[in-house]
Amino acid sequence: MYKICLLPGDGIGPEVIAAAKDVLTALPVEWDFTEFGIGFGEYQRSGSPLPDSTLQAILHADAALFGAVTTPPNIPNYFSPVVRMRQSLDLYANLRPTRSIPHSSSRAGIDMLIVRENTEGLYSGIERVEEDGDRAITERVITRKGSERIIRKAFDLARQTGRKSVHVVHKANVLRQTCGLFRMVAFEIAKEYPEITMNEMLVDTCAMELVRAPEQFEVIVTTNLFGDILSDEACMFVGGLGVAASGNIGADAAVFEPVHGSAPTLVGTGKANPTATFLAAAMMLEYLGENEQSARLRNAVETCIASGQVTPDLGGSLTTGEMTKTVIQRI
Repeated sequence: MYKICLLPGDGIGPEVIAAAKDVLTALPVEWDFTEFGIGFGEYQRSGSPLPDSTLQAILHADAALFGAVTTPPNIPNYFSPVVRMRQSLDLYANLRPTRSIPHSSSRAGIDMLIVRENTEGLYSGIERVEEDGDRAITERVITRKGSERIIRKAFDLARQTGRKSVHVVHKANVLRQTCGLFRMVAFEIAKEYPEITMNEMLVDTCAMELVRAPEQFEVIVTTNLFGDILSDEACMFVGGLGVAASGNIGADAAVFEPVHGSAPTLVGTGKANPTATFLAAAMMLEYLGENEQSARLRNAVETCIASGQVTPDLGGSLTTGEMTKTVIQRI
């Protein structure tokens, strides 16, 4: 029996997490679900958007499934619970698979994995204001340890999935020290994987090439901010944020999530697309070693998409609940 920590969060988060729980329950797998608070609603209830009890629950679970949060600016004592969660639990690898789906909004022939460093870079959280508020500074932190483990993770995943190339994306021609270190470490790590071709690419060139020919990429590994931007760009070739899932992986914990936001205007309308959360659940199953059930869930979702049994954002007419029931029937 797997212990799963559910983190519904804000907005449509509770709706899509409830849908994913129903779908997971339909599989021949035993689950022990617990639910904990995260986000702005939790901040209003307890004074913290990420209580220590939530962090401990994630650590003691086999995996966590997270919905979405609202992160309003200029709220006293408020911080991004997602960034804090990643750093507190050292969820150093953000995995964003980008794969074609059977839908007119998706380009064919795409099957890439973006591996994003998830705990440092420009999201280090080291910021300050100087000169009476006229000068704001953020420090970009790139370490050898952080670079080594994320680059090795990318090459390991390429090896495990039979991919033959890894693109290391940086901006070392301008950010000569930080990206320079990341690039240098990549060349060192690549020597350990002679069967995999390492390609290096400047981040602006990568953004251009993603638009021109996304099919060329198998694995992209890059730093935190670059990975955040490139992965959102890439998902638009395969259906958009409504079908984009991700995993936050560390040595001691893992949190899986849809990439979309809390979409407060959709709350209670039945229009929230649960597809990304279903695909995040499929990633979680794979992480747990349930590869057969992961494929079963993914196939059920893709069959629904191919037959037009989807929510309005994908051109269908089903509600969140109706699509959930349809996926369960196909399972």
